[in-house]
Amino acid sequence: MATKPPSNMKPTLDKDLDKITRVEEATLHVTRQMAGVGAGFMFVVLAAFFASTFVTGDPNAFIIIAGVMVGAYMAINIGANDVTNNVGPAVGAKAMPLGIALVIAAICEIAGALITGGNVVETISSGIINIDTIPDRTAFSWAMLSALLAAGLLVNVSTWTKAPISTTHTVVGGVAGAGVAAYGVSAVDWLSLSRIAFAWMFAPFISAAIAIAILAFIKEFIIYREEKIDAARRWVPVLIGMMTGVFTAYLIWVGLRQIFHISLGSASGLGLIAGVVAWRICVPVIRKQSEGLENRNQSLRTLFQWPLILAAGLMSFAHGANDISNSIGPVVAIVRAVHDEAVSTSARAPLWVMLIGAFGLSCGILLYGPRLIRLVGEQITKLNPMRAFCVSVATALTVLVASRFGLPVSTTHTAIGAVFGVGFFREWYTRTSRRRQEVIHSAIATGGKFNKFQDNPSEVRRRYLVRRSHFMTIIAAWLITVPSSALLAALLYWIMYTLFI
Repeated sequence: MATKPPSNMKPTLDKDLDKITRVEEATLHVTRQMAGVGAGFMFVVLAAFFASTFVTGDPNAFIIIAGVMVGAYMAINIGANDVTNNVGPAVGAKAMPLGIALVIAAICEIAGALITGGNVVETISSGIINIDTIPDRTAFSWAMLSALLAAGLLVNVSTWTKAPISTTHTVVGGVAGAGVAAYGVSAVDWLSLSRIAFAWMFAPFISAAIAIAILAFIKEFIIYREEKIDAARRWVPVLIGMMTGVFTAYLIWVGLRQIFHISLGSASGLGLIAGVVAWRICVPVIRKQSEGLENRNQSLRTLFQWPLILAAGLMSFAHGANDISNSIGPVVAIVRAVHDEAVSTSARAPLWVMLIGAFGLSCGILLYGPRLIRLVGEQITKLNPMRAFCVSVATALTVLVASRFGLPVSTTHTAIGAVFGVGFFREWYTRTSRRRQEVIHSAIATGGKFNKFQDNPSEVRRRYLVRRSHFMTIIAAWLITVPSSALLAALLYWIMYTLFI
């Protein structure tokens, strides 16, 4: 008599089918990864074909097309690496799904790059090394190409290892290193480089200060009020109006002045009008949205979702305006050098080059953007919609102002500075707030402990609101980025010089 197999044992056919299913799942996972790589490669090829239509018959077409291909590759890497700064806080605060966040970021990146992206391009293309210090225009072009390739490789590696390094640091370091390799230390404009480094040093502190100020205002006037919903109805439209007014004033002053002259006062006046209009529109919208909500902090998160989405869009616009220079600044320098134009000209960068950079940023965002979002959005410090709103607005304002003055500040540097600022402020506020002081005094009066962790320092450290390990890791990545990029660019230049020049 045949014995039945135990009920917990699968027949051989089922086991084989399970194995096939696992193989199919693994194949699908690998195929998705390869599809992203293939799509990125296709964009680079299309960028080369697009560029070739503008350099047909040009004896220097090879170096220009090579520069465009590397610039497109760099733009994809920047979009993949830096999207965390734009929408990471919003995604981390669960204000919007990842897919919608990526689409908003892609659209706003293109707008920012094309409308206001010209100022910083000039700094990267001619403000660090100049054709006057490297008279050989061929050597100058190869130096810019090697700088761009070195930066692209480093950013690519950092994206796949989930290290949020600064793409601005890689480009500036690469340009400086290639310039030294091409023509010695005198090739670098050290005064301009010092100015850029000065901006790098202060930008994260400025962004952190703005984020702290906004968060302190929200805590004082909304979160810790007895009637939270009434306070939110009063102040959330004001915050949206202020954000709209500042953005509109900047857009008019920097974007429209490229078409016709407009003064800062006129731009500010129009921004004020736009802010008032936005405030009036949002008053009934927020009032309707708040109907039926309970008077607690969880309800406030609902009311801050739309402001946070708008702030994420503004952040993406600011990033496109500032960081397009990292991908096409060296390309613009190559185009001008081989055509015997003044590399330091104040004329706007060629539109076809700007288009490649703008769409490259968006391509990188859509293909590879999710890889770093968790680090900035969730792992450094816990973000809710109110805190994420503070981070996005502070970063956008800092980067927009820097873009106006042509300073290539790091959006990674600035955004993470705002995130840390919010986290450290929360730690300080938790220790010193009036509510906590009342608990302490009450505990002392009754002879009890005011903090059950006060006798356990390791537990106190564990409950820090800011992850110190991420802080030190990110600082270390920043410190090694510029010298690593400079050394790699110099090495690539020497290889290219040996092979092609």
